[in-house]
Amino acid sequence: MSPSRSPAVELTVPGPDGDRAVRVSNPDKVYFPALGITKREVVEYYLTVAEPLLRAIGDRPTTLKRFVDGVDGEPFYQKRVPKGAPDWVRTAQITFPSGRTADEVCPSEPAVLAWAANLGTLDFHPWPVRSANPDHPDELRIDLDPQPGTDFSDAVAVAAVLRTVLTDAGLVGWPKTSGGRGVHVTVRIRPEWTFTEVRRAVITIGRRVVAELPERATLEWWKESRGERVFLDYNQACRDRTVASAWSVRGRPKATVSMPVTWDELPEVDPDQFDLRTVPDLLARRGDPHAELDAHTGGLEEVLGWAEKDAAEGLGDLPYPPDYPKMPGEPKRVQPSRARKEP
Repeated sequence: MSPSRSPAVELTVPGPDGDRAVRVSNPDKVYFPALGITKREVVEYYLTVAEPLLRAIGDRPTTLKRFVDGVDGEPFYQKRVPKGAPDWVRTAQITFPSGRTADEVCPSEPAVLAWAANLGTLDFHPWPVRSANPDHPDELRIDLDPQPGTDFSDAVAVAAVLRTVLTDAGLVGWPKTSGGRGVHVTVRIRPEWTFTEVRRAVITIGRRVVAELPERATLEWWKESRGERVFLDYNQACRDRTVASAWSVRGRPKATVSMPVTWDELPEVDPDQFDLRTVPDLLARRGDPHAELDAHTGGLEEVLGWAEKDAAEGLGDLPYPPDYPKMPGEPKRVQPSRARKEP
């Protein structure tokens, strides 16, 4: 027998075009069993952080990571706007690597966040583009992913070197916790470069970080080659690859949040201290650490100049993900152990 459903509630959500009525079905449904956090709490959390969250994902095509059965269920990525969406839910068209297109949710007001949360959305995964220019990223994102045997402190150490490399390139990075053991760094750039060029810039920056910390950082795509190092996941810069946004609740038992922090704070924080219940108070007390991100927009001229020098020295492209079309100049896409066995 299925558990009884709690009566739906209707929330009135103010917005730029007036109030919206957002229906929350089964609001007492538990999404995080270990903490007893309900669907309604998730919806209310997103309304509380709506201002900084919309600064991070507003006007961006956004994939919804939905946990319709809570964190103990199987999530899925909603890449097309769901059927039956209210007419005030804006969309933006994106093009997949295959050439197919889709209309994705493009958050524009708090009611859209509440509506998405009612659908079981925990993580918001925005594209690094604006709706008017979906083929030219205005964000360069670097995902520092600790591998087995490493942890958050290792990612923080690598992030410190990354910050220096970005400064050398005339760029300003803004760090946040991933909501797990990793660190994400966002750089605002002018939307003048393609996804391919932005990915190449991430690779080039990563090479300089690895050169400074070869024992702690790696760009090795194949897991068997990474060792106990922090992986700079350059393929997150590919078209249709995203990371959870700042302020997103992650689908983890502790309801951790991907939290914006300052560079000074980063070495001192415990990523588990940021969760659905602690973050609203932190926001109220200190505001958004990334509020000035848009005021520090840079260009990739310097980094792509480095990339040309790397190419002249034989340092070309790196492998794309396995489901991605074969790309010009890409090296052989085969893991090293298998390649050694081929005649």
